[in-house]
Order: sequence, then C-alpha cells, then structure tokens
Amino acid sequence: MAFQAAWAAACKVEASNIIVPAGYQFLVGPISFSGPYCQKNILFQAFQAAWAAACKVEASNIIVPAGYQFLVGPISFSGPYCQKNILFQLDGTIVAPTDSESWGKGLFQWLEFTKLNGITVQGKGVIDGRGSIWWQDTPYGDPIDGDFKLIVPLNSSVQQRPPMPIRSELSAKMPSIKPTALRFYGSFNVTVTGITIQNSPQCHLKFDNCQGVLVHDMSVSSPGDSPNTDGIHLQNSQRVLIHTTTLACGDDCISIQTGCTDVYVHNVNCGPGHGISIGSLGRDNTKACVSNITVRDIIMHNTMNGVRVKTWQGGSGSVQGVMFSNIQVSEVQLPIVIDQFYCDKSTCKNQTSAVALSGITYERIRGTYTVKPVHFACSDSLPCVGVTLNGIDLKPLQEKYHLYDPFCWQTFGELRTPTVPPIGCLQLGKPSSNKVNSDHDVC
Repeated sequence: MAFQAAWAAACKVEASNIIVPAGYQFLVGPISFSGPYCQKNILFQAFQAAWAAACKVEASNIIVPAGYQFLVGPISFSGPYCQKNILFQLDGTIVAPTDSESWGKGLFQWLEFTKLNGITVQGKGVIDGRGSIWWQDTPYGDPIDGDFKLIVPLNSSVQQRPPMPIRSELSAKMPSIKPTALRFYGSFNVTVTGITIQNSPQCHLKFDNCQGVLVHDMSVSSPGDSPNTDGIHLQNSQRVLIHTTTLACGDDCISIQTGCTDVYVHNVNCGPGHGISIGSLGRDNTKACVSNITVRDIIMHNTMNGVRVKTWQGGSGSVQGVMFSNIQVSEVQLPIVIDQFYCDKSTCKNQTSAVALSGITYERIRGTYTVKPVHFACSDSLPCVGVTLNGIDLKPLQEKYHLYDPFCWQTFGELRTPTVPPIGCLQLGKPSSNKVNSDHDVC
C-alpha cells in the first residue's frame, strides 16, 4: 500500500514528488495513479532513479511492465560512464505530456539515450508521442514541409495535405520546436526491436552519431497527413541494419542523411509516407557524404515517393555506391526520384555547386504509379553518373488521369534491360566533362 499512500499524499500538493529510490526492488500489484482532483505537475521520478541504478551494473535490466501506462516528460538516459549492455524492456505504454509547461520553450527530443555502449530497447510496448496537439499547430504549407510541393504540377490524381483539423480539447499552444519521440546519440551497438512508436510530434526514431545499429521487428504508426513525422532518421551513423519493420507516417519512412555509410535496409513495409530517401543533403552550402547504401525487398503502398535521392543546390560532397533492389510499389506518385534541385520554399537561389551523385543502381522496381514513373533532375554543373536501370516495370494505376512521361536531366548511365515504360531520356555512358572526382566533392 506504500505506493498508493504516497500517491494520495502527493496528489494534494502541486509540484510534489514521488521518488522510487535507486538500489531497491519493489513488487507492486495492480495500482491506479488517478485524478482528476490531483494537483498538476506531479513529478514521478521512477524512470530516472531506475536508470541511475542500472547504469552502475553491467548487463542490467530496466523493466516497464505490461498493463500499465506511464506519463513521462522529457528525459535523457545518458552515459558515458554507464556500464555496457543495458536492457530497457518496454512492455507497457509510455505516453508524452500534452501540456505546454512540460516542454518549456521547446526541446528537440522527448526520450533520449546518449553516449552508451550496448543499449537495447525491446519489448511489446508502445511509445505514444500524442502528437496531434503539435500537428494542429503546423500551418498549412509549413515551409519545412517541402515535400508537399511536388516536382510536377498538381492534377486530379494528386492531393496536397489539407489543414490539420483543430481539436477543441487540445487548445494549448505548444512550442514551435517539435520533439523527436526516441533518439539515440553518440552510442555503440544499439538495438531497437519489438516496440511500437506512434504519433510522434515530429520524427519517431532517430540515430545520430551512432555505430552498430540494429532495428528489426518493430513498427511506426502515425497518420499519413501528420507533418514532418519521419519514421526512422539516420544521421552520421555507420554499420546500420534495418529489417522486418512496418513504417506508416507523414514523411519519409526512412531518411538517410549526411555521414551515413554501410547502411542495409531490407524487408520493410512503407506506407503511408514519403518513401525511403537519401537526403536532403547539402543544405546551406554544407558538405554531405553518404556511401554504401543498400535498400532491397521493400513494399510501398500509397506513398508520395518510392526510392529517392534529394540534394540542395550549393552543397558539396558525394553520394556513391547506392543499390535500390526489388522494390514493389502500389499507388505511388513518383516511384524513382533523383532531385538535385530540392527546395522547401517557393523559390531557392540557383547555384552551380552540388553534391556529386555516382554509382546509383535501380533494379527490379515494379508496380503502379499515379503521376510519373521516373524523375531524374541532376545538376547542370555536376551531372549524375553511373545511374543503372535494370528490370524496371512501372505501370499507371489508371490510364484516365493525366500522367507524365519519364524525365531525365543531366543523367548518365546504362540500361541493362528494356524498361516499362521506355526510359529513353537516360544518356548512355559518361558526360564529356566529368567533374565527380574534383576536390570539391572528396569525402
């Protein structure tokens, strides 16, 4: 009865604390921490205390039990002085607060694991970001939501996202900075498996500056019209394996950013969402380096794009050694995209420098599209080279809509087999002046 008694006392005092101390084990039967007559801002520090204890012991476990829901504010489970191989067993449900006070002026992440070696988050539980209160504050045509500005004119088969409906019960104004639900930073040997992450305010699962990442048998779930809600976001991370996952969101199912190499993605279901993307890269004249990326055995349904590479004008660096293989698409607007003129505003400055793209292979990309099968828009000053097409079979979902032919600009490579539809715009061989190996693009 100790927990219930502590709750009864804390409930009467605003900003009170309930502390589950480190170094102890508690066997607790069914219990309800309920209001509505409790004072607000009760800080339940069980998670932080449990982490402090687990951090001291190698191969320790933290268990979030099934059948319970935990309201947890922004929290960081951090090293670097923690022992190795900590297991975070998530079988219950963790939910985010929806009051603006919990987020201060804005935070970039909600749940964060930093500077750890051997961290596993697994279980059958749920991380629920309750993002709808954040999405309603995203204005129609949010400038950071540039993918809704399609690279082809709208027609009757393409619908832009309508304004997010305002829910009267969610009237609080949230900070303009929207947090990622679950982030791993500066860590080695990271595993995420089994769990569901849903309704994140922004990106669902992010790996930044990590090495040795394994994600499998987990899911992401958010509405297709939820703005900027990437499924899995990779940045400055190496040796990444993602497989057997289901990703439904309002932005890229998987986003591969600068600094990523040795990434292998297979057996993923994607949709709704914006497909699987490398980029965007080179924003604000920055250098971007991405290499050795394999994406294969993917099913995409009702996505904006299929497999895409997107870069900004003015960037530098390179993308090389990319394989997109055995991609099944259905009702996808643009299944194959290279866009080196990516812009999330109405207009962007024309610049000659660009991220160099080379050695990109598309094989066995098959299914149905609703707008255009292939869109290759490469840089005038630094054309795409080594673009290989093999076994492309893309058919319009419905002939009655106005559709667009394949488009290529400054794209060089080879056709290993006939394609459906014919992609005659790809220029065979190499450009007369190949600048891919200039110092500007060395990574």
